[in-house]
Amino acid sequence: MKIAMLAPIAWRTPPRHYGPWELVTSLLTEALVARGIDVTLFATQDSITAGTLGGVVPAGYEEDPGIDAKVWEYAHLAHLFERAGEFDLIHNQADFPAHAFSRLVDTPMVTTIHGFSSERILPMYKPFEERVHYVAISAADRHPALKYAATIHHGIRLDEFPFEADGGEDLLFFGRMHPDKGAAEAIEVARSTGRRLNLYGIIQDQGYFDREVAPFLDERIVYHGPVGGAERLRALGKAQVLLHLINFDEPFGLSVVEAMACGTPVIAIDRGSMPELITPETGVLVESVGGAITALGQVEGIDRAACRARVAECFSVEAMAENYIELYRRILGQA
Repeated sequence: MKIAMLAPIAWRTPPRHYGPWELVTSLLTEALVARGIDVTLFATQDSITAGTLGGVVPAGYEEDPGIDAKVWEYAHLAHLFERAGEFDLIHNQADFPAHAFSRLVDTPMVTTIHGFSSERILPMYKPFEERVHYVAISAADRHPALKYAATIHHGIRLDEFPFEADGGEDLLFFGRMHPDKGAAEAIEVARSTGRRLNLYGIIQDQGYFDREVAPFLDERIVYHGPVGGAERLRALGKAQVLLHLINFDEPFGLSVVEAMACGTPVIAIDRGSMPELITPETGVLVESVGGAITALGQVEGIDRAACRARVAECFSVEAMAENYIELYRRILGQA
């Protein structure tokens, strides 16, 4: 089986700090290669893979200001689709632009839908649903108007996330500085309870950060910026609880699974995929900031080992890879 894996080009694959789509693309690619599948990863030229790298884009457009996103997006897509005949299947992880090329080639195509940014993009999905096999990343993110081939949750490499039996007493926010992700709500919880809060993540909305985050930073509420490597793992594990007080219907939530892998329970707003990720044994689903404040008393009794066990059972990269291989085989069998 020869697979062409199309990655986004906002960031390197795998990303250095932030880049959830690129991270999932990398995790799946490496897991497939480890299972003996011939994968060519179409990603930025600085990307890293055990498979074959098929890159024409010098670097991610979010990392290199010299990269014009629109110009290199077209070059990226052209590079793959000109070689489509070399592959048994194309797996698109880079949203809807690839659909424009899908009817110009005979190679079967899968698109993992990492979440709908707006109803306005539906015209680049609905007309192609008989040509492209769509995968939802959670049951909650299935669009009622679309036909899907499967729902496959993301998975992580559990052995990369060290278990912390005692995370301490600090609160944790881990995500983009953007109204969707709830940094302001996490700060409200910390200020209301006098707890220390550590915030990590890129600033995606500078105005929001300046208005809702920066004025409240002090010795107890600390913004550390984006982190990777060992510092990222330490941040995820060295907390009593992750506050995931989102303001949108999140399609999945990698940081939730990663925190639980380290033993950190989660308090999350009951929206989107959160009920699929979090059980009473691993966290608390709430409706508001007030509910999150109350839930702080509940998470003290959660067994951190149960959080890790939940991830091992349901959100491993091995399970994700096997589910995709099963889908590939079904598609190729039909073809």
